[in-house]
Amino acid sequence: MTPGRDAEGELAGRFRALWDEIAPIGRDPDSGGYLRYAFTAPELALRDWFRAQAASRGMPVTADGNGNLFARWGDPEAGDAVLTGSHFDSVPHGGAYDGPLGIVSAFLAVDELRAAGVTPARPLVVAAFAEEEGARFGVPCLGSRLFTGALDADRAAGLRDADGVRFAEALGDRPAGARPDLLGGLSCFVELHVEQGRALVEGDAPVAVASAIWPHGRWRLDFHGEGNHAGTTRMADRRDPMLTYAFTVLAANKEARLRGAHATVGRVRVAPNATNAIPSRVTGWLDARAAEPETLAALVEAVRAKAADRADRDGTRLTVTEESVTPLVAFDDGLGGRLARLLDAPVLPTGAGHDAGVLAGHLPTAMLFVRNPTGVSHSPAEAATDADCAAGVLALARVLKELTCPRP
Repeated sequence: MTPGRDAEGELAGRFRALWDEIAPIGRDPDSGGYLRYAFTAPELALRDWFRAQAASRGMPVTADGNGNLFARWGDPEAGDAVLTGSHFDSVPHGGAYDGPLGIVSAFLAVDELRAAGVTPARPLVVAAFAEEEGARFGVPCLGSRLFTGALDADRAAGLRDADGVRFAEALGDRPAGARPDLLGGLSCFVELHVEQGRALVEGDAPVAVASAIWPHGRWRLDFHGEGNHAGTTRMADRRDPMLTYAFTVLAANKEARLRGAHATVGRVRVAPNATNAIPSRVTGWLDARAAEPETLAALVEAVRAKAADRADRDGTRLTVTEESVTPLVAFDDGLGGRLARLLDAPVLPTGAGHDAGVLAGHLPTAMLFVRNPTGVSHSPAEAATDADCAAGVLALARVLKELTCPRP
């Protein structure tokens, strides 16, 4: 499956035509970013699009009871299926490619295999996982965690969004939880994703294979103080949690830099959130990542200790709640090496979490990255050229042929 330049151009055109079908869905006209939160109208529209694409290819769709969708090509009773796909949901005002590229590319890879006359010996399944970003209910990779049993169904059912809507309400029922019947029928998982960095730009390559995902997690930091009047409360009398919060953000930045790690506080909630009032409570969310679990643990502990010390000096109080932690995920060496040799592609680590990181604990898993010329992700500036996306489709098609048509 190594088409010439004309065929690659034609595939790029077909990619663009399919991509344009979903590009307007959930796009904010002011920021240019996407508001595709799990089980909201835009994401539900994309789910309908998924079902329509599967139906047009004769691929029956199964829902697992956790919000995940699976479109199948091949014998419905056969095991050893090869899984591919990604997710539709976005972070607030996120980019177009993070998630949907893996699903669009999967359907186009099916088209490529069929056009080449390939009949898979193993079934091929395209997945659309739910709430990968955790932007609505706070737990990333929620659908894949439920599917694999990594998250308790009762806990997931009670998760609430910013408006107080429970996950079970949004889902329409209590989540089913672990599905060993479906998971046991899979032989491996390959997720294609836009690169969230500039390594492929610097290396002048359109596609790469992932080696590992850094350990990472989210912690909620609640700073409690004393609400009071901004104009009548002397500076010496204040117990202002915003000061403790601001110090903690700077401390997280410093501690991460000292360790070669990443720390981000990108979300904050203030009460009462009034211009002329000293806050009574500030809540921030720390996203921390590092190459090694020991470094991650040391980073979070250093931030906690510095924040607690500052809280004592400010007359405020700090509570830290671990919301999710994902350990180091080293993708299957055998599978990753096999795909890197097949594609003659570079191998890269990533600091971003993915459903592939969850599935990797249960079956051989690999990831493909498609070049992002801006290197920016989780932002409207996230990008990929149609030519590189076509290269990603061809790479995925080669991989899926290799995995679904084992050689004697």
